[in-house]
Amino acid sequence: MSTSIASVVPDTSSRQLLPLVAIVFSGFLAIGIALPALPLHVHGSLGLSAMVVGWVIGIQSFATIVTRKFAGSYCDRHGPRQSVSIGLPLASMAGLLYLASTLIGNSHASLALLILGRLLMGPAESLFLTGTMTWAIGRVGVARTGKVMAWQGIAMFAALGLGGPLGVALQQTYGFAGIACGTIALPLLALVVARMLPALEVVRAAAQGLSFAGALALIWRFGLALAFAAMPFAILTSFVVLLYGEHGWAGAGFAILGFSSGYIGVRLFFAHLPDRLGGARVGAVSVAIELCAQLLLWLASDPWTALAGAVLTGIGFSLVFPAMGVQAMARVPAHSRGLAVACFMAFIDVASGLTGPIVGVVIGWYGYSAAFLAGALACVAALLVMWSGRRGR
Repeated sequence: MSTSIASVVPDTSSRQLLPLVAIVFSGFLAIGIALPALPLHVHGSLGLSAMVVGWVIGIQSFATIVTRKFAGSYCDRHGPRQSVSIGLPLASMAGLLYLASTLIGNSHASLALLILGRLLMGPAESLFLTGTMTWAIGRVGVARTGKVMAWQGIAMFAALGLGGPLGVALQQTYGFAGIACGTIALPLLALVVARMLPALEVVRAAAQGLSFAGALALIWRFGLALAFAAMPFAILTSFVVLLYGEHGWAGAGFAILGFSSGYIGVRLFFAHLPDRLGGARVGAVSVAIELCAQLLLWLASDPWTALAGAVLTGIGFSLVFPAMGVQAMARVPAHSRGLAVACFMAFIDVASGLTGPIVGVVIGWYGYSAAFLAGALACVAALLVMWSGRRGR
């Protein structure tokens, strides 16, 4: 039985979101447990090079990016519940391919099955994440877009964070077959939750829905600001350990923990701010905090200053995604919201993919500290994009 968006009671928004947050958590936990196990399996068990490890891990991101448009269009045509109901079984099928790869003695044949599984996980993630986000906005209303994106982000980061130690434990106890079985089971558990929820009424437009280019034209400015603001996050997670090593400091793990604590803490207690105060104001303040954090890391002469910069990076980055999302989703019609969500998230995919190689060149010239100066410049670029949007409006 379908439920109309208009019938959602505002006071129950948290209760309406929790099942969808659980779906995202379970789906991303299936992705997260494989991340620490794949290098051990590909390099250790299969005896393949570090370059192959990089390709096996990175190829899922490529598959996710190229299927965002399809996932958004499918979600708009068939409804978010159907998108989730297709994406989660695809994720389980990726786990089946992982499992099949452990049953073959030939390392190259095993690698081929692993790569197929990673490629399949790309559209799986696109479908279930686009579907859950669109479904959640539909259940609680577009006025709570910021809350939706904040809670979904908590679920994603918590799952990826927990996935690391859980994946290592499974690998050590059961081998890569244990990772495969977890990847099969977790999306199916999420699917049970999804099938228990009432579907949203699919909004049929009198005119044809937006094209990908049309959605991009409406939201590109907010997506571009998000992409620039996401670069400090990618820089910190990729290079802060190496920064500590260059200076001979101990406690790099605490810097990453500090970032995560700042990020999750702000989302837990202040997720309502983009909806209440407006995405433009919250986004600008958040990026300004990020800018200060990156400058601290660039100029850090001791580990405590670097730790403060890491914590502030998490605090600043935390609400950028929901703040930009509030503005972006307010500009698209309901019947094209799935495509707009997919298009919006693609900006983070692109930023994550390009930051490492670009900043790697900067580091080669000027050292690890310069990576965080690049992060500060990215924050300035984000603020300029936001300012140009206000001027244009």
